Amino acid sequence: MSCGLRVTGSSYLQPAARNSEPATPIALETSKVDEEVSKELRKKLYDYQEADLNSIFERFHNSEHNFNLLYQLPTGGGKTVVFSEIARRYIEEMDKKVLILTHRIELCNQTSNMLSEFGVTNKIINSQVKELTDQGNFKCFVAMVETLNNRLQDELFEVKDIGLVIIDEAHYNSFRKLFKYFDECFILGVTATPLSSNRKLPMHRIYKELIVGSSISSLIGKGFLAKATTYSYDVRLGSLKVGINGDYTVKSSEELYSNTKMQNKLLYAYEQRAKGKKTLIFNAGIATSQQVYYTFKDAKYPVRHLDSTVSKVQRKEILQWFRETKGAVLTSVGILTTGFDEPSIETIILNRATRSVSLYYQMIGRGSRVIPGKTTFDVIDLGNNAARFGFWAAGLDWQKIFRSPDHFLDSLITDEEIERNFRYRMPEEMRVLFSKTKDEDLEYDIEEAHKVIFNSGKKTATILENAAEQHADIVVQNSETLADALGLIRLLDDSIEDRVRRYCYCICNSTKNYRVWAQDEYKRRLKSLVSSRM
Repeated sequence: MSCGLRVTGSSYLQPAARNSEPATPIALETSKVDEEVSKELRKKLYDYQEADLNSIFERFHNSEHNFNLLYQLPTGGGKTVVFSEIARRYIEEMDKKVLILTHRIELCNQTSNMLSEFGVTNKIINSQVKELTDQGNFKCFVAMVETLNNRLQDELFEVKDIGLVIIDEAHYNSFRKLFKYFDECFILGVTATPLSSNRKLPMHRIYKELIVGSSISSLIGKGFLAKATTYSYDVRLGSLKVGINGDYTVKSSEELYSNTKMQNKLLYAYEQRAKGKKTLIFNAGIATSQQVYYTFKDAKYPVRHLDSTVSKVQRKEILQWFRETKGAVLTSVGILTTGFDEPSIETIILNRATRSVSLYYQMIGRGSRVIPGKTTFDVIDLGNNAARFGFWAAGLDWQKIFRSPDHFLDSLITDEEIERNFRYRMPEEMRVLFSKTKDEDLEYDIEEAHKVIFNSGKKTATILENAAEQHADIVVQNSETLADALGLIRLLDDSIEDRVRRYCYCICNSTKNYRVWAQDEYKRRLKSLVSSRM
């Protein structure tokens, strides 16, 4: 690009318009030349960003000085760009200082760099900064919440003359502990998902108003975000436990997603939908991610693992490898949900279930960046997340959620309701082994069978008996020997589990012990039927 301008973090930033000839005589004073250069290097916002910024400044001018405002813009929409320009313009118009808070040190560095590209001289308050003797030299400060909180508890540490506090990723609750230090400031929270991470601390109790930016679908339509295609694979989540934070516990998630069956399902989904594409995998726990690493490594795919325990040097090397390696697979835990931007990602795999709508949008958003040659990306969902929250681009009524978060959370479809809609479909590679059977003859409608049996007054137990008869017919039809038949029976475990589960829903008996017993009885009867026919 001209003038050596380096665009980082977003493909939505543009250099300000330039003339081919100098706009001012060479004899201008150095300070004025620097000012002109700063203006030329300054980023230019897109129309939708400018419109949001104007709405925010209208509140600055017409609200109380200690007003709390929340601003929503989707991941990839350029939130850092917008609030960097807000900081620049606020300092210029109000002649007051700005403090920007983040929850991770990486975000501090990224924010500081973006502010510099907007011509805003700033200082990072990190663990090495014990006092601010030079704060008179700066109009803007960037700090991680925990670090600043520790410093402010020391009476010798004070950030003076702050007029505006900007909070990045405002849906996290760790920021609230700092509000008491800035109760006379205008507070602007910025987030892609204005739903508190703690249900007991809703955002409408802290922020008086929400400004909603452009929707995901709108940004896709205008070419600012890539279009997602979601592929969902049904997963039984009955073993997952919900923790005190309202999401599934890491322990129960590890137990489910680390087992061989789920690892095989993950690999199958990857090979079916994402083979050869640059892929980022999100997991709930470190053990699962490490298991994913070995699963893909054993399958001879280029894969690396990344979690929060990895050193900064290792992390930099891994991310560079991921950026430069065609078809690379990166399996991760938590650390890449925010503050990570790799536009070349072609597939996002959600190898976990979550009850956090914020986390759901953050994970998928990592693949939404647009670059030349990339206008779409894929999402492979192995946690029933799309069924729980809806498709990523469908959008949510954030104003309604902001006002009534409990209503939204209570209305989310339960795992049991999701799983009731599951319908087993024989995988293509297995279908070849049952090639002598027509497609329509592979299916058995448990619900319809229950209606017929119930209306006839017969015992409902005959439903599974008839289902086993149908399975026996299929097995015998596609077997030459008893050994062949027993091999095919072993392949029907998922189909049998699906039929028994749907039967249990029909008779309102869904206890685990009963399901296990019914499956064992089904398999015993199936083997007996097949053996008698071979």
